[in-house]
Amino acid sequence: MRAQSGLIIHEWVERWGGAERVLQAMADAFPDADVRVLWSDAPELFDRTVTESWLARTPLRHHKALALPAMLPTWRLPLGSDPDWVLVSSHLFAHHVRTPKATKKFVYTHTPARYIWEPDRDRRGRNPFVRAASAALKPIDRHRSAEATSIAVNSSFTGERVRNAWHQPSRVIYPPVDTELLTAIDDWRTPLVDSEQRLLDSLKRPYLFGASRFVTYKRLHKVIEAGVATGLPVVIAGAGPSEARLRSLAVELGADVTFVISPSNELIRALYANAVAYVFPAVEDFGIMPVEAMACGTPVIGSDIGGVHESVTLVGGGITADLDHGTDWNDLLQRATDLDPADFRQRTLAFSRARFIGQIQDWVAEQA
Repeated sequence: MRAQSGLIIHEWVERWGGAERVLQAMADAFPDADVRVLWSDAPELFDRTVTESWLARTPLRHHKALALPAMLPTWRLPLGSDPDWVLVSSHLFAHHVRTPKATKKFVYTHTPARYIWEPDRDRRGRNPFVRAASAALKPIDRHRSAEATSIAVNSSFTGERVRNAWHQPSRVIYPPVDTELLTAIDDWRTPLVDSEQRLLDSLKRPYLFGASRFVTYKRLHKVIEAGVATGLPVVIAGAGPSEARLRSLAVELGADVTFVISPSNELIRALYANAVAYVFPAVEDFGIMPVEAMACGTPVIGSDIGGVHESVTLVGGGITADLDHGTDWNDLLQRATDLDPADFRQRTLAFSRARFIGQIQDWVAEQA
């Protein structure tokens, strides 16, 4: 019997992001499948050639907003091959990819395009031109979603949004998290280089920890507010365009905040493990970092909306609440620190990378 051929499709590749971790795990699940993206800024992430679209040869690759109008027709260009199946990692328009009639299309959905379907959650959607365009894009987006053989989502929260936006059923396959590794190591100081160990030693204890890309919707200002309310120092790790705004806010509020810019994976894990709590205010479709924190034995304080509520509830490793109205940060901190890591840490294995790879393989094999 002829071995089936496959193709993995993804929007674009950045150096740091949950979608890229999903793409890497998909590539490991199907080592013989080719990978195609609009463009890649991190070729070192993959052990094979990643084919880029024509957009990669233009300045548009550096300006996602300007590239948006070109993405839809680009995904409708012929593949130039006839794979038995296509596995799509989509958080914008990758699920629009045009496939031959006989090709099965499996769409793993991180989110329906927020700026079209939920403009209040994505500032791009607040642009008057985008709001006008979204009226035309919605029926197209919904129609393209119906081309899928099957749709999987990263959380029940996303599944509900897929039902509302696309009118399509889906199954939940939680994203891959390196929980096997994170639960196996108790002392994350050991893997650090000398400069990282010195930084870790310099931090005031106990501290609240926040980490993500420095962008508005991650709501890292809430971590600073939590520090002010509890009187605890705050450590914020990551990088991005909101750095200056966050630093100004810390000064304005008189908060004790240490910013750790572009930390290594090892340093992030050490910062998780040494924090009194990890604060995650973003409304995310899933949220890999809260699961990482719980796997390191650190309780999470997160929003009661979105995927973090789902993962924290399943693991039992944190507290979720309305973080916008009358938040009692001291009460949330007390309840979070009352939790015993011995009771929740191993339960994060339900989100392991090996589990994801197995479920993705089974999903494709069932219908391919």
